[in-house]
Amino acid sequence: MPKKLSNALTPLAVKNAKAGRHADGGGLHLLVKPSGARSWVYRFMLNGKARDVGIGAAGQGGMTLADARDKASALRLKVKAGIDPLEERNREAAEALAAAQAAKVAGTTFRDVADAYIAANEESWRNPKHRQQWRNTLDAYVYPVIGELPAADVGTAHVLKILEPIWRGKAETASRIRGRIETVLDSAKARGYREGENPARWRGHLAQILPARTRLSRGHHRAIAYEQIPAFVAKLHEREAVAALALEFTILTASRSGEVIGAKWGEVDLDKALWTVPAERMKAGKEHRVPLSSRAVAILKSLQPLGSQWLFPGARGGKLSGMAMSMLMRRMNVDATVHGFRSGFRDWAAECTGYAHEVAEMALAHTIENKVERAYRRGDLFDKRRRLMDDWAAFCARGEAAGENVTPIRGVAAF
Repeated sequence: MPKKLSNALTPLAVKNAKAGRHADGGGLHLLVKPSGARSWVYRFMLNGKARDVGIGAAGQGGMTLADARDKASALRLKVKAGIDPLEERNREAAEALAAAQAAKVAGTTFRDVADAYIAANEESWRNPKHRQQWRNTLDAYVYPVIGELPAADVGTAHVLKILEPIWRGKAETASRIRGRIETVLDSAKARGYREGENPARWRGHLAQILPARTRLSRGHHRAIAYEQIPAFVAKLHEREAVAALALEFTILTASRSGEVIGAKWGEVDLDKALWTVPAERMKAGKEHRVPLSSRAVAILKSLQPLGSQWLFPGARGGKLSGMAMSMLMRRMNVDATVHGFRSGFRDWAAECTGYAHEVAEMALAHTIENKVERAYRRGDLFDKRRRLMDDWAAFCARGEAAGENVTPIRGVAAF
């Protein structure tokens, strides 16, 4: 029977060992790689299987031979007791990782997750106002309650503490806040900071606790009936302010006020009676071509002498104020919003014309959800939209014979 090795290696042998495996005895081995790197390994048999477990580095700066033998002796006792050193090490590593993750989760607050979510997504939010609203609502309503609370600990009671005081009095704000809390907590779960159901979820959860909001019907932007729009346009002709021309142009193009206020001359081709709104200024993120009626072109030509880069400049330079058109309507004692004229246009197109639904929707630059209607986007409805907008301009001119002549404005009056 071959003699078992026992303390076969010496410190000098460890230092000078060539590449390969060198046994010291009792399961301890010195492994030397071709690169010269050295390490200690303990080989053991358990349940009929030979396994290696690393002990540590050997050589200069590493574990000494004596220390390696002590470590091997300790592992040998564990094996005799039926303990697998490899499984024990893996279990300890898993427990340490779990403890570290638990500590990380405990230290990750709702505010931390919200900040990370906003930072990761705000570039895709084209509207600066939307970005600011996210921050403002969280700062005002959410952070005072759960901002410093671990995201893992946020529960239904916390969400209700935020929502219940404003659910009836500020219904729209409360609904948006609920949605933002839900989004942040979904993000926290995806990142491993929490588990379980989302306490801000509406369907099947908060819907069973909070009263349903009264939904606003289409056209919740206050609007005057389309039959009254020609008379309103006629009243606009009595005013020479840039805001009046901007509002009439907004009505004639059925555009959003922000698109009109932000329009520059580089977007307009008067010879082709065409206004092209770039994708970055459109709500749907797609370029929108707007056919201009002769009246709309006349309005723009009247503003050319002002020499501004903006179609509708402000009195103090730059573009027209975002509130200029709304303030004008207020002074005219009109209880409606600028956006409401889009609803008037849509109602007029549906009730007074034979144009297809998708033509009017595309004129409004709405995103078409229906697959059949969306197929129309592969074609070009521009010519149909031009005829539609010409008919709309003719309808709006019924209040008076507006004609196509507009006296050029020499000086700028915002209102």
